[in-house]
Amino acid sequence: MSFGMAIATALGKYADFGGRATRPEFWWFVLFAALVGSALGALNIATGNGVFAIGSSLASVWSVVVLLPTLAVMVRRLRDAGREWGEVFWLLVPIAGLIVLAIHLSEPSKPDMTDKTAGAGV
Repeated sequence: MSFGMAIATALGKYADFGGRATRPEFWWFVLFAALVGSALGALNIATGNGVFAIGSSLASVWSVVVLLPTLAVMVRRLRDAGREWGEVFWLLVPIAGLIVLAIHLSEPSKPDMTDKTAGAGV
C-alpha cells in the first residue's frame, strides 16, 4: 500500500472500528499524522514581543482532528495482528505501555479466524 493510499484509506474509514488494517496502512498514517503535527508545531511566529504560538495551537487542533481516525486504524491493525481492541489501553502505562503497543502493532497479519474457509485448503 502506498503512502497516499494509506492516508486515503485511514481517513476514509475514520470511524470504522471493524475490519482489519495492514501494517503499511497503519504506519504510513501514523507517519503522516506525525509529519503534519510537527510541521504545524513549527509554525510559531517570532514577533517583537516574543513568540506567537499559533503553530502550537494548530498542532493541538490537528491532534484532536486525527484522534478518532488514529484510534480506528489502531484497533483495525490490532485485529489484523490477531490481538484484541482492548490492547489500546496499553497507552495508559507510561513508556513501557507505548513500547508494548508498538511491538503488538508491528506484528505480522494473522489469518482471520471468523472466516470459516481460512486454512481449510480451499
